Formats: sequence, C-alpha cells, structure tokens
Amino acid sequence: MTTALITGATAGIGAAFARRLAKDGRDLVLVARDSERLAASAAELGKKYGVQVETLSADLATDAGITAVEDRLRDDARPVDILINNAGFGNKGAFLTVPLDQELDMLKVHVEAVLRTTTAALPGMRERGFGDIVNVASVAAFLPRGTYGATKAWVVSFTQGIARDLGGSGVRLLALCPGFTRTEFHERAGMGTSNVPAWGWLSAERVVDEALCDLARGRSLSVPGKRYKAIVAVSRLLPSGKLGGVSSKAARTYRTD
Repeated sequence: MTTALITGATAGIGAAFARRLAKDGRDLVLVARDSERLAASAAELGKKYGVQVETLSADLATDAGITAVEDRLRDDARPVDILINNAGFGNKGAFLTVPLDQELDMLKVHVEAVLRTTTAALPGMRERGFGDIVNVASVAAFLPRGTYGATKAWVVSFTQGIARDLGGSGVRLLALCPGFTRTEFHERAGMGTSNVPAWGWLSAERVVDEALCDLARGRSLSVPGKRYKAIVAVSRLLPSGKLGGVSSKAARTYRTD
C-alpha cells in the first residue's frame, strides 16, 4: 500500500486530494498548520476509508516547518510514494500595497518549500523506481501579474524541467494549474468573487480528477477545464506586454463582495 503526503491538506484542493487518495486505498500524511483541523480530518478519513492517516502540523512559511516535512519525506522506514505540494495562499492588493514580509512568506511557501520537499522526496522515489509528485500551481502562472503569478510560473517551469530530467526513472512529476476553484482560498485572502461568472468556477473534486488522469497519461502539465485550457493556449500566443495589460485590468475589477 502506498502512502501520500499532502501539504495544505485540510481544505480545498488539498482536502479533495486526501479524500480521493484515501478512497483509492492510499495511506495518508496530512500536513497543515491547524492541528485541530488536522486531527478532525484524519479521524474522518480513517473512519470512512479504513486507511492509516498520520498528521504533521507544520507552517511552511518557516524553516522549522519545511524541515519537519523534509524529515518525514526522507524517512526510509516509512516511505512516501506520492507527494502533493498544495499549500499556498494569495495576498490581496497590488504590488507595494502588500507588506514585504507577506510577499517573502509567499516565496517561502510557493517556491522554497516546493523546492526543498521535492528534493527530499525524489532520491527515495528514484531508488525504488516509482513515485509521483504533484506541485500545485495556477493558471496565473501564464499571466504576468505580481508575486503570486511569478511564484506559480516558477512552479510550472521547475516541475516540467525536473520531469524531463527524470524521464525513464519511474518517477512522474506534474504541475497542476487550476483556474478559479471553489475553496477557502479567496475568503482567506479577503478577496471577493462576486464578479467571477458561474462558468469560471471548478470544483476541487474535478481539479483532482483531471490532475490524476493527466498524471496517469504521463503529462507534466495539467490545466483542468476546457475553458482554462483555451486561456492558457491563447496566453502562449499573445505578447507578454499585452497579457500584462489584460491581467492588470482583471485585477482592478476584482472586487470584494
């Protein structure tokens, strides 16, 4: 039986991955900051699906938090065969209106934590000849807009580059780029969503289903939803300057409810 470690596992896409993988019979290591929510999620998943669920309370905006996850991934006595790097957050406001310490926390969680946990997981996976890593990015990776988009663009480039480097090793890597997904993400960031059309929303379950299908097909990039696939395709054709203007305009009309 394989074991999956999921960061940001108590809500949204991370929780959807936990439910799906538990349903498939995978044991779990759930990582999040809130120990009470972790315990509740572990109890529910273990009871419903009959799998072993371990919890690890860690703040990935800190060195101590990242180190705790690295140590668990390097534990050869309890190998992790699936790593889902899902933890992340958004900051409300344009650049320079967001405090620098919050921007640095975003870099820590979206970039450094992904780099370090991927690095910790890969040697064991490669030695065993199998393993999966899903690094959750965003459609924002393809639209030049502030720190959030920049960090997600790094996740995509990093993941696809490592996937090429490890071709034939039995280890698969996937950059997952969802669009608007019904989670706690926007509420936590204080962002409103009243001007997002109904067609723009995806469910976390759909995002996970499409990601796992793309992973099984050997793809290194997953963009769930036909409309978002089209957006990404167009973004690759337009000049970056024009894309920046479109993205900035969208951000200015992105209002609170």
